[in-house]
Amino acid sequence: MAAESPVRTLIAPTELTRRTSRFLYRFVLVSTLVGFTLAFVFPLFWMVTGALKTSAELADPNPSLLPGSWHPETYAEAWTNVGLGQYFLNTLLLAGGAWLTQLLVDVSAAYALSKLRPVLGNAVLAMMLATLMLPVSALLVPTYLTVVDVPLVHLNLINSPWAIWLPAAANAFNIFVLKRFFDQIPTELLDAARIDGAGTLRVLVSVVLPLSRPVLAVVSIFAVVGVWKDFLWPMLVLPEPSRQPLTVALNRLAEFMPANQLLAGMVMASVPLLVLFLIFQRHIIAGLTAGSLKG
Repeated sequence: MAAESPVRTLIAPTELTRRTSRFLYRFVLVSTLVGFTLAFVFPLFWMVTGALKTSAELADPNPSLLPGSWHPETYAEAWTNVGLGQYFLNTLLLAGGAWLTQLLVDVSAAYALSKLRPVLGNAVLAMMLATLMLPVSALLVPTYLTVVDVPLVHLNLINSPWAIWLPAAANAFNIFVLKRFFDQIPTELLDAARIDGAGTLRVLVSVVLPLSRPVLAVVSIFAVVGVWKDFLWPMLVLPEPSRQPLTVALNRLAEFMPANQLLAGMVMASVPLLVLFLIFQRHIIAGLTAGSLKG
């Protein structure tokens, strides 16, 4: 039998046989993990506990880690006093529509570039990927002008959910991820389906999409999270308060809300994304690392 290739690691196995090396290795590892955990978790802890304090305690120049007196009713007050329920519904509508439009556009584009191979397909893909090199701020003005007066149909989409859905539909990163996954699907499977009489759309729906569930889950999560946490673009295209999502509404209401209620609103706006990540974190890793098919 052929000898197994050695596993390359940061620390040679022979170094870990010494007590000092093992101690240093574990100390650096634990310190790094604890440091990164605190850097990410502490802001969440401060936000959650800050909402349980009074506004006067939050304004104290000598802040405390834990509230002097606990006020869990702040969350209920923040929900009822400013009508966060309506803004939650607005955000769900925007995120759901963006998810659906992204799947329709990005899956179709990736399938065409990967399996249909149109003329100049590589050039089109290169131009799509080039947009990832541009900062978002550089695209705000042309995108806004497009939304104000949509070419050919001349529609004004301001204060319409389509002002969020359409710009989010063509996502170059999602198209690239989907295309790389579709490239791994054997052409023989598609040819067998065509021999059985399946057309191009039927092959996509019946063969490609069932095999692409991991990467579709990743694209779906990215689509929902991207719209849920977005602030600048919804603020520009949804000036009417009744149509605004949570991020924009909380910023607009900040000057009228007590500080503890504002933090409570931020916590409630963050909970759905945290729950979504905790539930689907394995799907995110599996979808991004999927590069081959078994069987």
